[in-house]
Amino acid sequence: MQFSAKQIAGILNGTIEGNPDVTVSTLSKIEEGRPGSISFLANPVYTQYIYGTDASLVIVNKDFEATAPIKATLIRVESAAAAFAKLLEMYDQVKRNKTGVSKQAYISDSAKVGEGLYLGEFAVIGDNARIGNNVKIYPQVYIGDNVTVGDNTTIYAGVKIYSDTVIGSKCIIHSGTVIGSDGFRFEPQNEEGQRKVPQIGNVVIEDDVEIGANCAIDRATLGSTILRKGVKFDNLIHIAHNVEVGENSYLAACNVIAGSTRIGKNCMFSGQVGIVGHLQIADNTIITAQSGISKSITKAGEVHMGSPAFDANKYRKAYIHFRNLDNIVQRIDKLEKQNKQQQG
Repeated sequence: MQFSAKQIAGILNGTIEGNPDVTVSTLSKIEEGRPGSISFLANPVYTQYIYGTDASLVIVNKDFEATAPIKATLIRVESAAAAFAKLLEMYDQVKRNKTGVSKQAYISDSAKVGEGLYLGEFAVIGDNARIGNNVKIYPQVYIGDNVTVGDNTTIYAGVKIYSDTVIGSKCIIHSGTVIGSDGFRFEPQNEEGQRKVPQIGNVVIEDDVEIGANCAIDRATLGSTILRKGVKFDNLIHIAHNVEVGENSYLAACNVIAGSTRIGKNCMFSGQVGIVGHLQIADNTIITAQSGISKSITKAGEVHMGSPAFDANKYRKAYIHFRNLDNIVQRIDKLEKQNKQQQG
């Protein structure tokens, strides 16, 4: 789709300097701008590129002052960064505005689907599934029996959703993610070995949750594994059976949360955090990268670091001593030798 400078200025409540009829159909970085694209300048570090860019349109702050001729048409706004972010969101919505059901997709006769459905090639919707309005289901997605998917949710190619899963509205699930696979639970037996414990619960994902690529979210043994409203996951995250992640918590890549742990609201976990099972993590907890949590965190708003993790300020102080440990040992050895000599 093409948009004119006049149309974009109207959307962004901006003013035009240059040709109001110039059209663009794509977005670009200012240093890689090409004809027919729109870019923006917000960081002064990139100011040099505006004088040579081939982008047809550039969004700038109202107070931007040019020191040389500029080929591109300018749109002046209060905040170039915020305006461009708005355009990115609109562009993404247009790009994802797919509709129609492929002839190579399958919908069970007992399933119910809403209006505006997009169902890609080789996607499957199982028995008694309930799919809301304006849902986008990309190719090769499997949606199992009795699954519920809320309005305006997007499920990207290759996602597998096991039976009885409940997914809310305005969720985004990226490729390769598996939701509702069995929790990892076995009971010791005699010489016959371990016996698998059936996992008959489900997964519940509330509204406005985004799950990155190649995540695994296990179904509960009994009850539900729950991701509360507004949770955001990076890629490669494993959530074990009966875990609950509180509202608006953010988990970076490679987090592993063991079974039955409860994570509070507004938590932020950096990459490669590991949490053992049956713990309570208080609201607003921050955990730094590669930390291992082996006991509950009961005080809200703390920052934890290390493995096993503890208060970040104490960890930093302890780490200073650890780095000086060799010098400390040498000093102790020296003092012991001096003491022996004085005693001898």
